[in-house]
Amino acid sequence: MEKQTQATLYETKSYSRIKGVALVLTGAILWGVSGTVAQFLFQHLKVNVEWLSVLRMLMSGVLLLGLYYKKERSRIWGIWADKSGRISIILFGLIGMLGVQYAYFAAIKHSNAATATVLQSLGPVIITCYLAVNLKRLPNVKEITAVSLAVLGTFFLVTHGNIHRLSISGLTLFWGLSCALAAAFYTLQPRKLLSKWGSVVIVGWGMLIGGVGLSFVHPPWIITGEFSLYSIAPIAFIIIFGTLIAFFCYLESLNYLSAAQASILATAEPLSAAILSVVWLHVSFGFFDYIGALLIISTIFILSMKEKRTYK
Repeated sequence: MEKQTQATLYETKSYSRIKGVALVLTGAILWGVSGTVAQFLFQHLKVNVEWLSVLRMLMSGVLLLGLYYKKERSRIWGIWADKSGRISIILFGLIGMLGVQYAYFAAIKHSNAATATVLQSLGPVIITCYLAVNLKRLPNVKEITAVSLAVLGTFFLVTHGNIHRLSISGLTLFWGLSCALAAAFYTLQPRKLLSKWGSVVIVGWGMLIGGVGLSFVHPPWIITGEFSLYSIAPIAFIIIFGTLIAFFCYLESLNYLSAAQASILATAEPLSAAILSVVWLHVSFGFFDYIGALLIISTIFILSMKEKRTYK
């Protein structure tokens, strides 16, 4: 009987792990694909970056809060009764969410989804450096290795090994690094908010606030580019699959996997973006691009490794 119970528990854990892996891979791949779809909209249908960013954030924020309204009603409105919560969620929306969404799309417009997604992957390295400075401690071997590989990978991606010229535009580098910085802020700033109010409330309001903020720069009703039945499908894909479903899958996967495991599997995002960009949009991705991307992505694996503990 005991052996049967242990076997049942083992099967349950195995099923949960498989479910978690499937969920995080689905979310990461959808993120990568949506970046490539955005590249198609920018480069072939001449859709405006600001307009797509506004539309994505406003629609995603409304849909996310609406879908969870019945379940999270008290939390959704409760955050605005908390003074510190109000200030923090506004900062998160206007700097973190808006920064990540706009800078990522801008980097795609000036290059391609693969390059933008790889540069965005520098976020964990920036977080590592910030924490080392903030905690006033020297980085350990793992962190030094990760930072070194990130710098080397960025060098190859940006210069192709030639220090006298850039292989990507200055605007691509600027928006790519801006996206990584915003992603670091996006990860670190709302930790207290997330623990108190939950990710659905924070991400939903963050999307909505970021969208409202950018609306003052580019109102959502001012449509640019080729807006037709041909463009509705990719725009809907970015909002529904590349944002809502991708977010839900990643969030749900954390019920079955650790954050470290999820972050490693989430490297499927830049890989899927690279493959789809090359196959579908015929983006030229050379030897140094692959080496640079591999080095940068490897930092996520290194930073996700658990430290060995010694006991006396």
